[in-house]
Amino acid sequence: MKEIIYNYAENDYAVQDAMICSGVGEQHQKNFGAVSPPLVKTSLFVQQSYQQYCDDMQHEAERYIYSRGLNPTTELLEHKLAALERGAACKVFGSGMGAISATLFGLLKSGDHIILVNNVYGPTVVLVKQMQQRFGIDYDIVLSGDVEDIRQKIKPNTRMIYTESPGTMTMRVVDLQMIAELAKENNIITAIDNTWATPLFQKPLTLGFDLVLHSCTKYIGGHSDLTAGAVVGAKVYLDIIRDFSHQLLGAVLAPDSAWLVIRGLRTLPLRMRQHQNNTYAILTFLNSRAEVENICHPLMADAKQREIVSQQMFGTSGLISFELKDGSFEKVKAIIDSCRIFKPGCSWGGYESLIISPNRGYNQDVICKDGMALGLIRISIGQESPEMLIADLENAFDSIKTY
Repeated sequence: MKEIIYNYAENDYAVQDAMICSGVGEQHQKNFGAVSPPLVKTSLFVQQSYQQYCDDMQHEAERYIYSRGLNPTTELLEHKLAALERGAACKVFGSGMGAISATLFGLLKSGDHIILVNNVYGPTVVLVKQMQQRFGIDYDIVLSGDVEDIRQKIKPNTRMIYTESPGTMTMRVVDLQMIAELAKENNIITAIDNTWATPLFQKPLTLGFDLVLHSCTKYIGGHSDLTAGAVVGAKVYLDIIRDFSHQLLGAVLAPDSAWLVIRGLRTLPLRMRQHQNNTYAILTFLNSRAEVENICHPLMADAKQREIVSQQMFGTSGLISFELKDGSFEKVKAIIDSCRIFKPGCSWGGYESLIISPNRGYNQDVICKDGMALGLIRISIGQESPEMLIADLENAFDSIKTY
């Protein structure tokens, strides 16, 4: 295995990140010494006088008036996520797509051009296509992630470069610092979906990106019991997103879910370490299987990709794709249906291990167009013992011996 050894505990951010996650700055004494922050479950806040109400309405972004705008529980989460990503500001939303749509609608206008780099989350691509049809926002896709390929797509009206790294399904990494430098040369906003790596294992803002987005539904929440999203970055852009997209589109995060995300953050460093350890074991197993044509994961990348990974990542999460030799829908389905611990499920990042494929039996043309193999299978490595997971996959591989 082309293994890159990570030691997350020794990176420059680890100690401070652990303190942010564990509850530093939560003002326990202000809350009667409560070790967990209170859940402020209210829709509105009353003022002491009408004059105070009038004054507060002029400072709606900083004062508690209505929980669609600001709430103490969601505000605490925003402070934590901004600190973890080393960003100036954060807004949280009711889902990852809420954060993505708020960013795109808030910062793009009719006539603008956006470049999608790498294999970007499918619903994001669908949204951009809808924005082109309905609102006249042009787009290009650069699957390679190569900076020179991106440069060739830049137009005078290019407003944003949006990427994921590692990318959806293919787990390809792109050079974030070089993309950020290219964007700054051309006065273009940069945004990245950083859900795969979490703020612990990759910090794009420190590499020059303007905005980082998360589906907190995944690793950050960590328990498969909530949906949430976040945007972190420069205040100049977060103010626009807050005033237009957050307030007016209304996909805000309820304080109940914000409290659950804060709870999830407390164990994030421990959970990510376990996901990483399990991933090492599963990759070693997959690398030994004759049925596997290719493994898509930063630890299995080629030399060029590994160099990028070593410069911008501090660890690895448990989302893996692998390609079956002579892959077909029948083989893919047999593998998935033979698993007992790995369950078919579209999300990831919780305790449980999951398995899916982009191949649904009716969309082969789309898969090939997106640069993916028909035999591609994606697994999310959970918190179960690696021995159990390996045994489950071994049984699944045995199911296709007759194909």
